[in-house]
Order: sequence, then C-alpha cells, then structure tokens
Amino acid sequence: MSTLRFHAIKESLKHKPLHVEENERRSLIFGSNVFNEATMRQYLTKEAFKSVMDAHQNGTKIDRIVADHISTGMKEWAISKGATHYTHWFQPLTGATAEKHDAFFETIGNGLAIEKFGGSQLVQQEPDASSFPNGGIRNTFEARGYTAWDPTSPAFIYGTTLCIPTVFVAYTGEALDYKTPLLRALQAVDTAAVAVCKYFDKNVKKVNASLGWEQEYFLIDSALANSRPDIVLTGRTLLGHSPAKGQQLDDHYFGSIPSRALAYMRDLETECMLLGIPVKTRHNEVAPNQFELAPIYDEANLAVDHNSLLMDVMDKVADRHNFKVLFHEKPFAGVNGSGKHNNWSLSTDTGVNLLGPGKTPMSNLQFLTFFINTIKAVNDNEELLRAAIASASNDHRLGANEAPPAIISVFIGSQLTSVLNELENVTNGKLSPEEKTDLKLNVVGKIPDVLLDNTDRNRTSPFAFTGNKFEFRAVGSKANCASAMTVLNAIVAKQLNDFKVEVDALIEKKDMKKDDAVFNVLREYIKKSKNILFEGNGYGEAWHKEAKKRGLSNNKTTPEALKAKVSKKALSLFEDLGIMNKVESEARYEIEMEEYVLRIQIEGRVLGDIARNHIVPTAVRYQNILIENVKGLKEIYGATFKKFAQEQLNLIEEISGHIASINADVTKLINARKKANTIDDVEKKALEYCHKVKPIFDDIRYHCDKLELLVDDELWPLTKYRELLFTK
Repeated sequence: MSTLRFHAIKESLKHKPLHVEENERRSLIFGSNVFNEATMRQYLTKEAFKSVMDAHQNGTKIDRIVADHISTGMKEWAISKGATHYTHWFQPLTGATAEKHDAFFETIGNGLAIEKFGGSQLVQQEPDASSFPNGGIRNTFEARGYTAWDPTSPAFIYGTTLCIPTVFVAYTGEALDYKTPLLRALQAVDTAAVAVCKYFDKNVKKVNASLGWEQEYFLIDSALANSRPDIVLTGRTLLGHSPAKGQQLDDHYFGSIPSRALAYMRDLETECMLLGIPVKTRHNEVAPNQFELAPIYDEANLAVDHNSLLMDVMDKVADRHNFKVLFHEKPFAGVNGSGKHNNWSLSTDTGVNLLGPGKTPMSNLQFLTFFINTIKAVNDNEELLRAAIASASNDHRLGANEAPPAIISVFIGSQLTSVLNELENVTNGKLSPEEKTDLKLNVVGKIPDVLLDNTDRNRTSPFAFTGNKFEFRAVGSKANCASAMTVLNAIVAKQLNDFKVEVDALIEKKDMKKDDAVFNVLREYIKKSKNILFEGNGYGEAWHKEAKKRGLSNNKTTPEALKAKVSKKALSLFEDLGIMNKVESEARYEIEMEEYVLRIQIEGRVLGDIARNHIVPTAVRYQNILIENVKGLKEIYGATFKKFAQEQLNLIEEISGHIASINADVTKLINARKKANTIDDVEKKALEYCHKVKPIFDDIRYHCDKLELLVDDELWPLTKYRELLFTK
C-alpha cells in the first residue's frame, strides 16, 4: 500500500466518536446568539425597536440617527456575548459567503481606546470588491462596492464575531450578490399575491414566500479525503472504481446513524440552535456515508441566509470531528448524488397558507387560484427554471436515474389531476346558480378530502406538489437557494399579475361576477398548462420522447441551459418586475458561464496530473515487478517459461495498453483545453469545454479505473471507494 494511503487509513482509524454533552432543551437555547425580537426588546429603545420592526414588516427605511441607537444596543449585546469583532456578512456571486472582520476598537489619543460601533458601520460598509465576480459590470481597477444592512434578516454571533447580513452592490448600483435580486423578487410576489388575495379576503396586507430546504451531503473521514487530490481541489472524485458493495442493498437509507456521524450531527445541531437555524430532521440517505438534514420552513430570505450559514458551520464543525463534508452533487460515481430540495409556499399575514386547501369552497377557490397559477408560471417559464439550477456539478446529477431529469415537469397526483379535469369542463361564460353550487360543493368543496389521501409523491419529478407546498427537487446540494428562489418567485409574481389583469377585464368588460371570472380564467390556464403536467417515470426514455412532442426543453448541460437567462423573455420579466436590469442579468450569465469553464478547466488539470503523476508511475512500478517475476521464471524454466508466465505476460501487456491510452488521452485533453482557451467568446468557450474537453475525462477515467483492478493494492496510490465510503 502506498505510504500516503497507508498513513491516511491509519490516521482515520484513530478517530473515535467524540462525546458531546447533552444540552439543555433545544427550545431554551434556540436563537441565543441571534439579535432577534426578544433580544432587541431588551437592548433597544422603543423608537429603535419600532424602526427595525417596521423595516422588517413593511420595508420602511431606518433613519441614520435611529441607526446609531440600534448599533449601540447591538454592540452592547454582542460584547456581552463575548464578541470582539463585527462584519458585514454577504453572499457574492462566488457561491460562498464573504466577510471582513473589524474590531470594536478605536483609539482616541493619549494612549486611550474605546469600543466603537456606530450607525454608519451598521448600515453601510465599503469592502474591496475588485476580485469578486462581476460579469463585466466594472473594471478590475474599480474596486468600490457597497454592503448595506438587510434588517429583515437578524444579526447573529458566530465565534467572537457579530455578523450582519447585508446586500452587496456595485458603486453604480447594480447587484453583485444573490440576496439583492431575491429581496426584489420577494417584494414582487408579495405585491402580486396581495392583489389577488383581495378577491377572497380584503384583510390581507402582506404575503410571504416560505422556504424549507433539505440539505443532502456526504461525510468522509478528513484524513482519507485529504489523501485524494481530486477531492481536495474539486470536491469530488475524478476517478475510482466502484466497490463491490455500494448502495445495492438499500441498507443505509434511513438506517441507524453511525455513532461518529451522530456525534457530528448533535454538535452541529447545537450550533444551529444557537444561531436560530431551526433544524429538525436528520437521517441516513441512500448512498453509504450520505446524510440529510432539514429545518422547519421559514420566510424565504431568512431561510436562504440560514442555508448559506449552515454550509459554513457544517464545514467548521466537521473539522472538530475529523470529517470532510462533501456538498458536490456527484462526488462518487456509481452511487447517488446529493440535492437540496426547495419546499416553497406562500402565506398571508392573516395566517393562511395559500397552497393549502381550507374548509370552505371559497378558501378552496383561493387555493386553486394560487395552485393553478403556479403551474401556469412553471409551464410558461420551464427553461428559465431549469437555468436557475444549472451548474457544472449539478449536470452530473440531473437525469442520472437518481434525481429529477433535466426536463422540467410538474407532478400533482392523480386526484388533483382529476379535479383540474373537472374544472376544465366548466361551462364557458357565466355560471348559473345551480352550476356554481354544483361546482363548489362537488369539486371545490372536496379538495381537503382529496388531499388527505394524496400523500404519495413522485421522486422523479423536478417540481412536485406535496400537499400544501411545491417541492423543487432539482436544486443542487452545493447551490445557493437564492438563485432558484429568485426565479420561482419572479415567475409566480408575473403570472399573478397577468391573472389579475385577465380577471379584472372579464369583470369589467363582460359584467361577470368575480367567481365566474376567476373560474373562466383558471379553466383556460388548465388547458394551456397541460403539457407541463406529468405523473409517470421521469427517468424513462419514453418520457424524453413524450416531452419532446410536448415542446418541453431538455437542456442537459449548463451551457445549453443558461441561455434562457438572457432570452428576451427573461430579460423583460426581470426588468418589468424590477428584479434585475439587463446589465445585471447579462452579468450573471457571463459569470455563470465563466464559472462553468473554470470548473471543467480545473477538473481537467487535476485529472491529467493524477493520471500521469500518480496512476501511470504506479502502474509502471507494478509492471516492473511483473517483469522481474517473468525474468526469474525464465531463469528457472528456460525455454518453457511461458507455460508458467503467460498470465504475467498477459497482465504486462494489458497494463501497457492502459498506460498508452492514458498518456494519449491526457495529451488529447491538454490540446483540447489549449484550443478552448483561445476562444474569447464565453458562450462558445463553455460549449467547447462541454462538448470537446469534458468527454475526454471519461476515457481517462476508464483506463485508470481498470488499472485500479489490476495493480497490486499495496502499491495503489489513491484511497479507494471502499475506504472512503465505508470507513466509520
């Protein structure tokens, strides 16, 4: 066994489960490190507290003088909790969070110093923004960018630092982060949904989008992970033969959680409780060493912040437990990858879930209105929704018979399909009193009973209705939820706006009653959205053919999918709703295309290095051992040695063939990469990397994985799948 691999395995065996003391009841420590409503009441003046709550609930601006009072209370609370620094915590377009720490410290002369944190430091900062992705919005030498406090997401303390959630914008005002467009999309869907709610309840003043994410991940022993250059540099294994036992027996799924992983989870959950992240569920996932955690749903902006924070916390807690967390959507070939299911709904300030049926026909008509409008929004914007989840890493997972396909469709279940079919057959025009009563009692009135038994769900569907919410299952485990949530809330906002225009037109022009107008518009939407509804197996080839007939897109790769983000339709959608202007949309397209190129480029360089500098020399070394063996047999048996050495000779020849293929393919990979790098147009460059560079990975991997089965295990340099996935 290679020295590096030997020491990695030896080190992993030292790692026993860490004992974690039982904490007091979770409810008592929940949010202890969050500047939440209870804490603000204690540390802020009445005026300051009211100002923050108004900003949170109504979007009103906070006066700078009041901001000074807020910052004073926030500083006193933070220092009392042991904080020494503060930072504006934001989410640039790198996919990670960003922070620059400043101390609560300032000199005042004569060798004296004070702890200082004023309103200006709270409300706005000016970090160096030159190295963050900007998609051509600004020149590299123009470093100025601003972070601005988001009072709708509470500040929190992590370690000894007060973290203040903020937006991040360019000097010229364009958004350079995930949060800014999300906040705008949430405002758009709030405004649109409230207007539609008025048809049913005049008391509704605000609608919140909610999000409950489900985070899947792998836990790998850190010593073993660090022995693999591909895991360290790309987050996944670029080669490695499947172990004899993988997930075939389904014995890991929902099984007893390994003690070492459980100790990690308990420690992680305690950190989450302190930070106000309401994690509730934990379990083994399908693949070995794969797990999932999920929270109680929350307001979408806060939920996105929580998930971004969680991934950082998961990494840090993993270090304490000698684990490496893998968020990559497909870190191991031959076993399931990881997703991050986004459960989305809309709820009113009157306490009503708009995607949950009620006890009366009127409340069920409201449910059907938002239910059908959401389906129509997905139908009309399926390519844009696919683009929202596109990434080099998620391409490995989508359509791999373990996750939803790249074709976006909606699953609602057979019983709700039957309800929509009945609604579709509603008489065109005004309903007679008898028709209206029959419709409400016999169709709309039965919805709660229908949903009671409609608990099954289609795991192959990328967008499924699950009783009182839609589950966007195609989001990747590594992704920032904001991308998917921005698009989903934007398309629903646009659709609700269109719906209201059509309903009002029928009421005004045809003198229809409100219910008749709503039913008529919904009936037409059902007809127009039939193509997006699919109840069957999304993995099957038959669905791919059927989807093509229906005119649904099947953009299997990121470069193909991302084009939808800069279509005239998408640019108009975002601009009309005030979510992103053309410059911001095109910048994001440029950034995501460039990131795709860089991801594939890095993987190609790492794979070439491992193949030539690790695999080939090891194969040659083993081949030399075989040659010496053959020489010895020849000395002993003379001319008849082949009778005893034929298997060795065959093995030497087979190894030579794989070595030759690897060297040829690595050269081919390098040349393909060089050619791609000469292309200036980012779209053409991404397509070149996708179709000409990336396919060579499989050829190199094939021969490397074959050598893994031929070369002496004692010599093999890389930690194998059976060690990575099954070491406790």
